[in-house]
Amino acid sequence: MRGILFILLAYIVITGADATVKWVLPEVGVAMSMIARGVVGATAIILLTGGRGLRPVNMRLLALRGLLHCGVSATWYWSWGRGMALVDSYAIASAAPLLMTILAIPILGETVGWRRWTSTALGFVGVMVMLQPGGDLWRFETPFLLVAVVVMAVTRIWTRVLSATDGPAAIAFWLMVAHIPSGLLLLPAFPPATVTFGPGLVVALLFFGVANAIAHIFFARAFALAPVSALAPYEYSPLLLGGVLGFLIWAEVPAWTTLAGAVVVIIAGLYNLHRERVRRAAEQRNGLI
Repeated sequence: MRGILFILLAYIVITGADATVKWVLPEVGVAMSMIARGVVGATAIILLTGGRGLRPVNMRLLALRGLLHCGVSATWYWSWGRGMALVDSYAIASAAPLLMTILAIPILGETVGWRRWTSTALGFVGVMVMLQPGGDLWRFETPFLLVAVVVMAVTRIWTRVLSATDGPAAIAFWLMVAHIPSGLLLLPAFPPATVTFGPGLVVALLFFGVANAIAHIFFARAFALAPVSALAPYEYSPLLLGGVLGFLIWAEVPAWTTLAGAVVVIIAGLYNLHRERVRRAAEQRNGLI
């Protein structure tokens, strides 16, 4: 239950960060957004932890995870910069839970009961309702985002693997650091539209970096506390948050298929939470006996 709480807090914070970077992308660009995320995020983690717990243990996996995650970040920023709605991109990302649940079996050796399989499959039905080929979500960016979702599912599982050797601060810190060289490499292809950043842009980038740092500490803590299959359905939660923020900031109105699918995946997530509570209660009773 604590793992679920941390994952929900992480998604609340990261959705705010995503809305912020989508707002500044027309002026800042993909590369500078990644550099700001890395510099500000890494600095924030150092200040929050006092520099403790940042020494890497599994540096090879930390580096590989960071590199792949940077590719995911760049793909998302590129799609938002091209005008994709926040909620539509989250709808595509909601294909990740099924992948996470499936991949956690061979990679982590996790067992998944039939009820959790059912809730995940129900969520996937909702995703299919949203991702109809030829529907409103199918744009030039969609196939690239689908590839990024597969990579994202792998990095989520590797977060669980890393939690056995590295603490949340180290996992989040080295991910932030990886964004700096990645952003610098992308700078020639994605230069900023403006050279002089005003106070508003600076404040937005500071918030963006700090929010990412906090969110990824929460992510790492969540995956250390709970199995991937229990946390996977909460990948759906940004759908609701992103839909609200997208409407309030950009007047984005999702298609009815997106809304219908979102209802299905939210129901699936709530059912999974109920089953997790029942399972934990049963374990406690058995422990007392």
